[in-house]
Amino acid sequence: MSGIHDIEVVVFDVLGTLVDEPSGLRAAIREAIPGAGDEHLRLWQEHVEREQARIGRGDRAYAPSEVLDTEAARLVAERAGVTDPAVVARLATAGQRLPAWPDSVAGLERLSRRFPVLALSNASHAALLRLHAHAGLRWHQALSSEDVRAYKPAPEIYQHAIGTAGCAPDRVLMVAAHAWDLRGAQATGMRTAYVHRPAGDPPSDPDAFDLRVDGLDGLIAALS
Repeated sequence: MSGIHDIEVVVFDVLGTLVDEPSGLRAAIREAIPGAGDEHLRLWQEHVEREQARIGRGDRAYAPSEVLDTEAARLVAERAGVTDPAVVARLATAGQRLPAWPDSVAGLERLSRRFPVLALSNASHAALLRLHAHAGLRWHQALSSEDVRAYKPAPEIYQHAIGTAGCAPDRVLMVAAHAWDLRGAQATGMRTAYVHRPAGDPPSDPDAFDLRVDGLDGLIAALS
């Protein structure tokens, strides 16, 4: 097995790892519904998580992220009594206007000088394109759940990243703020790096990830 210094390609989760998804969604909801509380954010997040899980179980046909976001936006608007179609339509694109974490832009810039960098996201290609432009993120190629019609942590999406990287799985490093995501990557043979983010899913005691860092500066130092 290769060591962490034999990494050839770095793969990043996007939502929650490179961008602050909860803050971005919260801001968009409050723009549409002044004074909205976090119960509206929870309603959105719970709908998306539930529908992705249904797709994973085969209880629903695959639908790209913008479809699930549109459903979530309609649920939130209905809960708040908002009926203006233009307001609901803008709210549905909230996931394309998420702010980058403070270290994401500079960290990706530095890493992309040394490694091929892939984005691997449950967001659709259309959403990733606009998110990339909005947040100023830099990667060499963006891979989406849309490519394999399955949401993480389905093994197909990590295998897609490995195939795109064109090297052995243990020379591909998956970076995420979600332990569940890293467990999925680890099961396909990828190396793993947990990056702490305030809204992430922290590792549990049994998790044996290759790296645990507080931010992208720590990741860069570990790979140097």
